[in-house]
Order: sequence, then C-alpha cells, then structure tokens
Amino acid sequence: MEAVHKTIDLQNEYSLTRHAWERMSGRGLSPAAVRLVLNYGRAAHIRGATIYVVGRKEVERYRLDGVELSSVEGVQVVCTDSGSILTVYRNRDLRGLRPRSRRAHRGRAR
Repeated sequence: MEAVHKTIDLQNEYSLTRHAWERMSGRGLSPAAVRLVLNYGRAAHIRGATIYVVGRKEVERYRLDGVELSSVEGVQVVCTDSGSILTVYRNRDLRGLRPRSRRAHRGRAR
C-alpha cells in the first residue's frame, strides 16, 4: 500500500494515497468534490473495495433538498475498508457497479 499523502476532513476522516491525490489533481477534481461524493453518493461494495458514486438519481434526489451535485455526477471514489481513498475518477456508466448474477458465474470455465 502506498504511503498516505493527504487527508480530507470529513465526519469519518479518510486518507488519500499518493495515487489518489495525483489522479484528483490530473482530473481536475477538488477535495470538495470528493467530499460531496463521500457524503451524498451511493456505496457499492465491489471486489473488496467500497466505491462511492454520484449518479443521475442522486443528483435528482438531492436537488429537491437544495444540494447541487451536478458537477460531481459520475465521479467515483474507491476506498478501502480501513478508510484510505485509493483512486478517484469520473465514469458516468455505472453498469460496472451492479452486482453480478450468480448465474453468470456458473457458465465460466475455471
């Protein structure tokens, strides 16, 4: 695991790996954007990580409450169980976050 580079102050404090900080900087995503995703995004537990994401449904839902999330629509934050943010990226296609059916795994050769 990479050394912790920065921390973001949240209710539950998360630490950023150097990789996550570099990706945020390169992709123009601020700590405030990551904070919005962690606070308002849905959580998906995929392959041993927790991925927080703001999709179209969250943007519409929280707009009614006066929270503007359209700037972070599609932003995904990948976290470990220990509270480290591994990477941050924008991907509006959320199909990869759906749970796979058990039937899909049975037909694969091992």
